[in-house]
Amino acid sequence: MAHWLVKSEPAKYPWAQMVKDKRTHWDGVHNFQAANNMKAMKEGERAFFYHSNEGKEIVGVVEIVRGFYPNPDEPSPHFGLVDVAPVMPVNKPVTLAEMKTTPELKNMALIRQSRLSVCPVTDAEWAAVCKMAGIKA
Repeated sequence: MAHWLVKSEPAKYPWAQMVKDKRTHWDGVHNFQAANNMKAMKEGERAFFYHSNEGKEIVGVVEIVRGFYPNPDEPSPHFGLVDVAPVMPVNKPVTLAEMKTTPELKNMALIRQSRLSVCPVTDAEWAAVCKMAGIKA
């Protein structure tokens, strides 16, 4: 099963709002590579919820509860939605600075392609971040 990382600016959509909403569609992705990553997401897979710009840290885990589908408000068929639901917060937020200094994460897409809003996470990266975050997800 694949793992992912999704980014949201906390001023726009913070983790606390994700928890309050209990489920939301993930939209606003207008990068072809990020959109292709969304198209690859399957129901039941999990993603780290990352606060971008402010904080720059992983703060929670979400589950993909509906795979890629068209966005009725989007004129381009290349960009669509997935639905996500919160699974758990992390016990300790994992900062971008910490990830950059962790050898197991040196090739992580978040570090290599920092502007990509939806990116894959390898099994080894997932395990390393979960350990850093003090969770079993």
